[in-house]
Amino acid sequence: MAYQAFYRVYRPQSFSEMTGQSHVKQTLQNALLYNKTTHAYLFSGPRGTGKTSAAKIFAKALNCERAPIAEPCNECAACKSITEGSNTDVIEFDAASNSRVEEMREIIEKVRFSPANSRYKIYIIDEVHMLSNSAFNALLKTLEEPPEHVVFILATTEPHKLPLTIISRCQRFDFKRLTQSDIVERMVEVLSDADIPYNEHVLKVIAQAAAGGMRDALSLLDQVVSFSGEEMTMEDALLVTGSISQDMFYDIAEALLAKDIGQALTLLEKLVRDGKDPVRLVEDFITFFRDLLLIQTAPDLHDMLELASHEPRFEELAKKFEASTLYSWIDVLTKTQQEMRFSNHTKIYMETALLKMVQADAPVRSSAAGVSPELEAKVAQLESLVQELQQQVKNGAVAAPSVAPAEQKRRQRSQSSFKIPVGRIQDVLKNATKSDIQAVKTNWATVMGQLQRSHAALLNEAEPVAASSDAFVLKFKYDIHCQMAAENQTFAAAFSQLLQQYTGKAYTPVFVPDASWLKIREDFIKSNGLQSGNEEKKEESTEEHPFSAEGAAAEEDPFIAEAERLFGKDFVEVHEE
Repeated sequence: MAYQAFYRVYRPQSFSEMTGQSHVKQTLQNALLYNKTTHAYLFSGPRGTGKTSAAKIFAKALNCERAPIAEPCNECAACKSITEGSNTDVIEFDAASNSRVEEMREIIEKVRFSPANSRYKIYIIDEVHMLSNSAFNALLKTLEEPPEHVVFILATTEPHKLPLTIISRCQRFDFKRLTQSDIVERMVEVLSDADIPYNEHVLKVIAQAAAGGMRDALSLLDQVVSFSGEEMTMEDALLVTGSISQDMFYDIAEALLAKDIGQALTLLEKLVRDGKDPVRLVEDFITFFRDLLLIQTAPDLHDMLELASHEPRFEELAKKFEASTLYSWIDVLTKTQQEMRFSNHTKIYMETALLKMVQADAPVRSSAAGVSPELEAKVAQLESLVQELQQQVKNGAVAAPSVAPAEQKRRQRSQSSFKIPVGRIQDVLKNATKSDIQAVKTNWATVMGQLQRSHAALLNEAEPVAASSDAFVLKFKYDIHCQMAAENQTFAAAFSQLLQQYTGKAYTPVFVPDASWLKIREDFIKSNGLQSGNEEKKEESTEEHPFSAEGAAAEEDPFIAEAERLFGKDFVEVHEE
C-alpha cells in the first residue's frame, strides 16, 4: 500500500480523538444524545483545526446504528462506510471546484429523495464561501426548509464572505486555533503509535511553526521525520520549518543588550544568507521577547512559553533586561512588522529596527554636567526676566517682552523689502490714455488664459488700473503677490510678450500694492489739479484726463468693453443694479 501522510492516517475518527475544540465537541455530543440536532450547521475557523473531521464524525454519529449516541461506534456498517467514503448518503461537496449554480441545482434536485441505507442524508459542503452568488441563492430556500431526512454541514475558513441570509439559517460553531501544548501532545501520540523516537524540544519548534493548525503541524512533522532518518534533531527541525535556534536568539539579544550593533547586524546577515525570511524573523523576535517578559513577571508560568524553552540560561538572560526595555523593543518590532507588508526590502527594515532597539533605551545625558558660565548667565537672565514679567502681570500691567522691538524690526524689514516704483507709476499716469487701458483690459482675460498656471495664480487678485503707450500699472490686492510678481522676471517678460500679440503694443507691467496705489493716485490727482472743482482746467482740456473725477467715473469696465468690441456699442445696454 502506498505511503500515507500523518495527517491522513491519524485523522480523528471520534470526538474523543479530536484535539481541543471542547466547546464544539460538548455541544454536538449533547445534541446527539438528546435528539436535538438541527438541519444546518456552519463550521468556521482557521485551516487545519478540525472542521471537516468534526463534520464526518458528526455524520457518523447521526447515522450510527446505535444512535442516539454521543460517540460513533466505528464498528457498524454505517460508521465503516462513512469512514471509507463509500456511503452514498453522506455527500462531500467541494465548493472551491464546484462553485457554479448548475452543480448546486443538481444537489438540490436530489435532496428530496430519501436516504438509501441511513437515517439521514448529510451534505458536507467544504469551502462554502467559494460558491457564486447564484449558487447561494439556489441553496437558500432548501437550506431554510429542507426535508426532515436532510442535514447540511457547511465548512469555511472565511465566514465573512458568506451572505447573512445563509449564516442566519445555520447553527454556527467557531473553531479556534490549537494551543502549542495541544499540538505537541497530539504529535507525541502519533510518534508513539508509529514507534518513532522524538525530542520534545523539536516538537515544540514544529508546533510553533504550525501557528495553531494541526494539519500543518503533522505535515511538518512528516517532513522532519523523512529528513532526519533515524533520529530527529533540532538542526533538522529548524532547517525544515525555517525557524532559528534558541542560541541565535540568545546571541542577538545579548548583542543588543551590550549595544554591540555590529555583532547584531552580522548575526542578522548570517540568518538572511541561510534563507531565513526577515518577516518571520521579526515575528519570532516579538515572541522571544514576550517569553522574556513572561518569565520576568510570572516565573511559574513556564508552560506558557511559546518559543523559548525553560532552561537556566533563559532565566539568566531574563534577569539582565529591564521590563521597559523589552516593552520598547516589542513596540519597535511591531511597527516594523506593519511597515514590512508594503515593501520588498524587508531586510533593510529589520536592520533599521535593530538600530532603533539599540538606541531606544540610550541614557539621557545630564544637562547639568559641563555647563559653560555663559550659558548659566543666560539662564539667570531669562529667569529674572520671567520673574519681572510675572510681577507685571500680577500688578495688572501689560508687559511687552524685550524681544518685541527686534521682532518688529524684522517684520518691518520683511514688509518693506519690495520698493514701490513711485516715479515709474507717476510717469505712466502723466501719459495715461483711456484707449491704452481699454486695450489692456479688453485682452486681459485672453492673456490670462494663455499664461502658465503658476503665473495666472498670481493675477487672480490683480487688476490693470492705468496704461500709457508703453507701460501699464498692475494693482495687487495682496502685498506678497505683488512682491512675487515683481521678483519673477520670467513672468513679466512672458506677460508683456503675450499682451503685445493681442494689442500690438509692448506694454511693460509696473507692479503696485492696493494700498500704495490709492495713495499714489490721490497724490497725483492733487498735484496735477485734476479735482472736479477745477473748472478752468476742465474747460481748457479738450479730452478728460483718465484720472480726473469725470474720467475716473467714466472708466469702462473690462467686461463692458469686451462686449462692445464683440457686438458693437449700439447693441450693448448697461443696467446698474
